Amino acid sequence: MDNQDDRRRPAGRAVPRGRLSRLGVFGRMAGGVAGGMMAEGARRLADGQRPNIREMLLTPANVARVADQLSHLRGAAMKLGQMISMDAGDVLPPELTSIMARLRSGAHHMPPAQLQAVLASQWGSDWRRRFARFEATPVAAASIGQVHRASTHDGRMLAIKVQYPGVADSIDADVDNVATLLRVSGLLPAGLDFAPLLAEAKAQLNEEADYVREGAQLERFGGLLAGSAKFVVPGLDREFTTDRVLAMDFVDGVAIETLDGADQSVRDGVMASLIELVLRELFDFDWMQTDPNFANYRYQHDSGRIVLLDFGAARAVAPETVAAYRNLLRAGLAGSRDAVREAAIAAGFVGTAAAARHGPLLDRMIDVILGELGREGPFDFGDRAFVGVLREDAAVMIADRATWHLPPAAMLFAQRKISGTALLAARLKARVEVRAMAAQWVA
Repeated sequence: MDNQDDRRRPAGRAVPRGRLSRLGVFGRMAGGVAGGMMAEGARRLADGQRPNIREMLLTPANVARVADQLSHLRGAAMKLGQMISMDAGDVLPPELTSIMARLRSGAHHMPPAQLQAVLASQWGSDWRRRFARFEATPVAAASIGQVHRASTHDGRMLAIKVQYPGVADSIDADVDNVATLLRVSGLLPAGLDFAPLLAEAKAQLNEEADYVREGAQLERFGGLLAGSAKFVVPGLDREFTTDRVLAMDFVDGVAIETLDGADQSVRDGVMASLIELVLRELFDFDWMQTDPNFANYRYQHDSGRIVLLDFGAARAVAPETVAAYRNLLRAGLAGSRDAVREAAIAAGFVGTAAAARHGPLLDRMIDVILGELGREGPFDFGDRAFVGVLREDAAVMIADRATWHLPPAAMLFAQRKISGTALLAARLKARVEVRAMAAQWVA
């Protein structure tokens, strides 16, 4: 890790702990958004326009309010905002995408007094005596915790991830509050049942808040990738790890996004390694780290290895999920439009109502994807021309709210990792022999 972005990191801001205080933040957020909608509606009426609820809701000012308040809350609220901004990819309006991306750039860190209280509760009031040095300013601050660099008296250099107070206790309420905001906003159809997805989101976020569990996942992946020439997984430090503090070896590296200016061969090699890792997680390990946030990857220029961080979202991949992806890949590699359509419906990616009502449109989208996959040579992730075509066709299907459909939660979590990896490849404009790599795992 490095701290080259410290100057751009938000200042300290205390995390609201109690349920009432966090509910109050949601209340102020809703009130601010409502006021913004009224002001925007009045402006449009004065200009002789007919106000549209969705357009009034998604003004830059309103989205900025939501992003700021979610960043203040941290925890599950901010995590869900990050997931929405990343997972929706090219579908969200540009204004929403650019502002929500702020949630991925770092959270406010805890002020010193709050940090002291958290660490004293975990390690005892004399905890500082156990370190030769503990850097008070975090090197990273994210949705659930912030990371500090520390050195022990016997010379170990550690990364200490400290969970924000109240985060674990507020997960269920935060998810319910975000769901309520989505319902009230009208962004989701009233008849869409996303209760199963909310239940899965709560379960995964509760797992992520358990740092003892994450430590076990860190060791699991360290074992799976032991001796790898491509990856580095920090070692767990059990002495300082608790359910709210995770200690591990401090491993140097630069932000993976900074490779966008590196030689093409470096970018291609990095993304080939990460895509291979996704395929191994899916078809070999049966275990996947499902959070593709760019901050979870760093790069070592001297060794050429990728540092893997944050295993809170690691989970088992169900056999039916593995089978669904194998069928999709086989159909795609065979270039069969009918087989791809059937596999996508069977996997739950496409609802039967949408397939029945928008069959020709769906087939056209499949043809575009098959055309890209069928090209000779490496897949050029930097060539995004086809994305505009898919976005236009997808917009027609999305507008038909009566056919909206949620895939199984297990598929969504796996797809989140796959889509996030593709987004990083696009960011780095990498060229990778994806077809040949995938063929090895579905043969």
